[in-house]
Amino acid sequence: MSFSSTQNFLQFSQIKEGVMMLKNKSFRGILMISSVNFDLKSEDEQNAIIYQFQSFLNSLDFSCQIVVQSRRLNITGYFDKLKELEEKQENELLKIQTTEYRKFIEGMVSGGTIMTKQFFVVVPYSLGEGLNNGGALKINPKMPSFTEETIKRCKEQLMQRMEFVAIGLKRCGLNVVPLTSPEMIELFWGLHHPKEAEFGYYPEIIPELIK
Repeated sequence: MSFSSTQNFLQFSQIKEGVMMLKNKSFRGILMISSVNFDLKSEDEQNAIIYQFQSFLNSLDFSCQIVVQSRRLNITGYFDKLKELEEKQENELLKIQTTEYRKFIEGMVSGGTIMTKQFFVVVPYSLGEGLNNGGALKINPKMPSFTEETIKRCKEQLMQRMEFVAIGLKRCGLNVVPLTSPEMIELFWGLHHPKEAEFGYYPEIIPELIK
């Protein structure tokens, strides 16, 4: 299948400067969110987190998508370093121990016992959105032209939304990091290639695709 035919199945047309542009003339930014061990918190701390998250949700006047990704941990680079250490090991006993340790870790990973979870919030902004004098969001009846100036203005609005979401989640005790263009490409590659994402290395990103 050619690259052009593959693109026909994707809902976005371009990823640039940390912003994903969809084919329906809307934009998306993605925030990566840390986790929190809720069960280890005291009751007061749990109630505080719930209250802050509730307040954050009530403050939103636009929709967001929360994505939870769970898969086996990819530690291919760690395996390669173990193999390199194993080959360079001059002490035969240590070499055997390194080999057994590597096989033990490989068995745990292949058995699905080592899992990793990642949390993302997808923040949208549509080209047809605007603000009225009262500050409430509305959809303009006439879709504006898709000019460079319009794209720039939409990106600025999207970044403001992402900053608003980040502040709200940080108040819940979470760390928030916006994904860059290469990180977004890797995320979508992993979503479309779940098996390959668990073993081996991700393909090299062509610099021309993210300018």
